Amino acid sequence: MTRSAIWQGLVAGAAGAVVMTLGEKVEQRFTHRPDSLVPARVLQRLTGLPERPANRSGAANWTMHIGQGALIGVLRSVMAHAGLRGPVASAMFAVVRLTNDQVLENATGVGAPPQTWPRPELAVDLLHKAVFAAATGIVADALAARSGPGPGQRHAAQHPGRVSDAGPLPRDQGLQS
Repeated sequence: MTRSAIWQGLVAGAAGAVVMTLGEKVEQRFTHRPDSLVPARVLQRLTGLPERPANRSGAANWTMHIGQGALIGVLRSVMAHAGLRGPVASAMFAVVRLTNDQVLENATGVGAPPQTWPRPELAVDLLHKAVFAAATGIVADALAARSGPGPGQRHAAQHPGRVSDAGPLPRDQGLQS
């Protein structure tokens, strides 16, 4: 599971970052919100690179944006392989993604805690993180499903009254409770 979860997570997370970025570009056309340079500034502070002017931060912005998405996508892939799949798992993952962003942004002094943000700005960020989590989850779940149900799904299938997306399994193929 480990090797598969890693490469599948990198793919799923990168795909989620691309989908989120496309969504941001559509949103920006309507709201006229400028590109955020926060990802570039976080990367520059984490690596000790000099901070560049806005017009020269594009590569750092993309590197951090896609790289962070790909790396955190590994966790969503591990979730899918364990049997945590679907919209509920993606909702749990959205919180993890937002937490990851905020730890990096606040620890580097680039960002401020979300509760201090203007509400419209917070709503836009939460929407984009939800899009990232959903897109990453769809890809991670589809890739993990090729390996069959995860341990959690097999366990759920063994217990009457639990809802399982794994479908019925013979009693001898699941985990013992």
